[in-house]
Amino acid sequence: MHRHRSRSEGPRHRVARRHRGRTGAGRPRRGRARPGARVKFLVSVPASTANLGSGFDALGMALGMYDDVEVAGGDGADGLSIVVEGAGSGEVPLDETHLVVRAVRATGYTGGLALRCRNTIPHARGLGSSAAAIVAGVVAGFTLTGRELDTDALQIAAEFEGHADNAAASLFGGVVVAWSEGERYRAVRMEPDARVRPVVLIPSQESSTKTTRGLLPAEVPHADAAHAAGRAALAVHALTSDPAVLLAATEDRLHQNYREPAWPDTVRVINDLRKLGVPACVSGAGPTVIAFGEIPAEVDVHGFDVRRLDVDTAGVRVRPLD
Repeated sequence: MHRHRSRSEGPRHRVARRHRGRTGAGRPRRGRARPGARVKFLVSVPASTANLGSGFDALGMALGMYDDVEVAGGDGADGLSIVVEGAGSGEVPLDETHLVVRAVRATGYTGGLALRCRNTIPHARGLGSSAAAIVAGVVAGFTLTGRELDTDALQIAAEFEGHADNAAASLFGGVVVAWSEGERYRAVRMEPDARVRPVVLIPSQESSTKTTRGLLPAEVPHADAAHAAGRAALAVHALTSDPAVLLAATEDRLHQNYREPAWPDTVRVINDLRKLGVPACVSGAGPTVIAFGEIPAEVDVHGFDVRRLDVDTAGVRVRPLD
């Protein structure tokens, strides 16, 4: 489903069942596979956008664009087979280093595995494709071992990326605030305001998270840090209660301008949209732009694939297959 990524280590913690707005919330109970049973099922994972302005590594939101993974395994299964269709086809590894497989193995499942990945989330565009692959693998591993989804799922997924914003959004849906306490990852889910209607503008250019993080300074002025704290807090309010303040809420001084050398056209489109009163910011590590509202005709979006998406409110889904 995706290029492989390095995994940081950290302890896993027990968790409680899901409750809306609760820290470390898990997913609703689903039908579990009997441990050891031969099973086949579909995991559908939403894309995600992160940061949403100044909520760096903290704010996330699930988007109505999905990667689907058909999984077969369990009792009597042996070997490994992987088929990739769509994004990443011909590019990602088809062995144990495949990101979905690595995430499955991180749950403790060691048996045979057959995967068919149908990917619609573009890779390396700031739409959470890595997190979606990881979440798909973690959920598949839990299903194969007959475990209920709980916050161990978030912990395992977040350990791969070193932050939980994208993974939490893909797991839980809606709007999430993610943070860490020592080596433990936490997240709280909130219901998005129904008036929040995102538009993504996806360029053909790819972007490396590692590269764009390398453009960030070691320190920022205190005034910029204070500005970021206020705007991140306002973004939570805007996305869940009052979209009218999204223009102010998505204003950023913390990271976007520093990263402009990596994607100048992205910053140009953001600035042009904002000058016309359209809330816009970089999606994750870029180069995708996420905006809220109609895209004015006078904004030059040549080279960008413009898509209006719903906010996904359900998160990852598992469906048994015959």
